[in-house]
Amino acid sequence: MAVAALRPGERWITLPMPGGAYRPKADPGGTDDYRCILLDPKISADSFLSGVVLQPGNPNLVHHAILYRADPEQVSAAKAKDAGDPRLGWSCFGGPGLPGNAADLGGLNSAPWVAAWATSGGEQRFAQGTGQRARAGTRLILQMHYNLLNGDGADSTTVKLRVAAAGSRLQPLQTLLLPAPVELPCPAGETGPLCDRDAAVIDVMRRFGANSGRVVAGLQLLCDGSFTNPRSGTTQSCGRPVSETIQLRAVAGHMHLLGKSIRIDLQRQDGTTRRLLDIKVWDFDDQRATVLPQTLTVHAGDRLRVSCTHDATLRQKLPALAKLPPRYVVWGEGSSDEMCLGIVSYTQP
Repeated sequence: MAVAALRPGERWITLPMPGGAYRPKADPGGTDDYRCILLDPKISADSFLSGVVLQPGNPNLVHHAILYRADPEQVSAAKAKDAGDPRLGWSCFGGPGLPGNAADLGGLNSAPWVAAWATSGGEQRFAQGTGQRARAGTRLILQMHYNLLNGDGADSTTVKLRVAAAGSRLQPLQTLLLPAPVELPCPAGETGPLCDRDAAVIDVMRRFGANSGRVVAGLQLLCDGSFTNPRSGTTQSCGRPVSETIQLRAVAGHMHLLGKSIRIDLQRQDGTTRRLLDIKVWDFDDQRATVLPQTLTVHAGDRLRVSCTHDATLRQKLPALAKLPPRYVVWGEGSSDEMCLGIVSYTQP
């Protein structure tokens, strides 16, 4: 894994897995373990992160990882969650569950994401002149999604923070999330109890909690204006207006194993459209953010739209999914479920 050399004044902070390793364990009947692990970078002065590296310890188990920021006023709540679970970290389907960090659809315009990776990890360097703000006393939360369909074992993932030179005056990056529904019926010729949408949603709630059902319904309401008549199909999209002037810096997409393609479009108020991301052949193992070649100003009232295409027939072609029963696929946290998510990094002018 190639990592760029440090620039003048930069330094590394290396954060190994507390205790050396973690052995994932799914709840009975499940195949996924979402674990939030509290990391202490020991930042004693207000700083900027100019890049982040994830080094997966066991790529066979790591489905994806998200690094969240826990601001100083949230640290006590994070410590309480950590202490309240006998295993390393705490169970965290959806998100860390800290005050001010909504796990549902309430925190889409300013999510506390620092970086995200798929199985292969690697470095994410932020757009030149920008960085992730880390106030003195900030902690980080590494949310690991372990996929136990690929076996078991221990993981010793490591995070490395690239810290900008002292006194750097970078523009603070923020994250805007663009989710869209997933409503993927069983393909022709496949039948089973979970091919019924209601049964499939109930199964997602059984595995990941009641909030999973609220997310499925909330996405229908957010994107289609109603949760009573979901539109099924291989392609789903969702557009949302921007509420204030922002400057786009990077874009990325996230789907699971049934993804075929994803794109993000900027729709101006004058009717013109600009494509920001166009991944025609989805590769789950390559989900790196694309830094825009130039800063792009978006005005209040412009819209950002994510569109995803999935292929239900891949369930019978992929070894990890072929042994599972047919199902109507909705938005869900598991490796056998799906997502459609656009990720936009931006600064404010």
